[in-house]
Amino acid sequence: MRPATLDHDATGPRDERPIRVVIAEDAYLVREAVELILEGAPQIEVARSCEDGTALLAAVEEERPNAVITDIRMPPSPHDEGILVAHALRETHPEIGVVVLSQYADPAYPLALLEGGSAGRAYLLKESIRDRRQLVAAIEAVVAGESVIDPKVVEALVEARAREAASPLSELTRREYEVLAEIAQGKSNAAIASSLFLTKRAVEKHINAIFMKLNLSSPDDVSRRVKAALMFLGSSADGE
Repeated sequence: MRPATLDHDATGPRDERPIRVVIAEDAYLVREAVELILEGAPQIEVARSCEDGTALLAAVEEERPNAVITDIRMPPSPHDEGILVAHALRETHPEIGVVVLSQYADPAYPLALLEGGSAGRAYLLKESIRDRRQLVAAIEAVVAGESVIDPKVVEALVEARAREAASPLSELTRREYEVLAEIAQGKSNAAIASSLFLTKRAVEKHINAIFMKLNLSSPDDVSRRVKAALMFLGSSADGE
């Protein structure tokens, strides 16, 4: 199965020179594996390999590659360094394509990558790069200004959206959801009113609407609050 691709206007046909890439991966074995995989692709030239984001940005300035292949997490940041680098390059070198390699199928990561625009960005799971054709296709796509998302990530995103649509919580308004979150913390109506800057009457109105939309018809208000809180916490756990 090929990755999902979003087409954009390309800047025109490339010449026959190889696509120059810089690789950034803090795990030595993975870095060597990516280099080895690309050695068999005559249309790709590895200009340099780095082990952290700082070295990657320096290599970009010195090598002026057509594309960057970066791990999602590596020094110096303990967070998603690859995504941060992609955003930085969008500002400083918008012509450089970026392929982010990740072990995370959670759709939140590729969505964060595409926040600043989808053109010239790809998100692949590391398990996918064993297929040289898939990695090379992603590199060629980002250089052409297109976007690629690993099909397993797309599948996870579709499943997550389906769960959200099926959940009764999707019927709640934004304010009702905020009130429910406060209920899940065990707060009283007065505490919720203070936290959300609402009147107690408004809080009661929102809570009644929540109970109705969640089909909680028990006359026992305490029981309904507990059930509503459990539904909220269960939904939050599913999204993690």
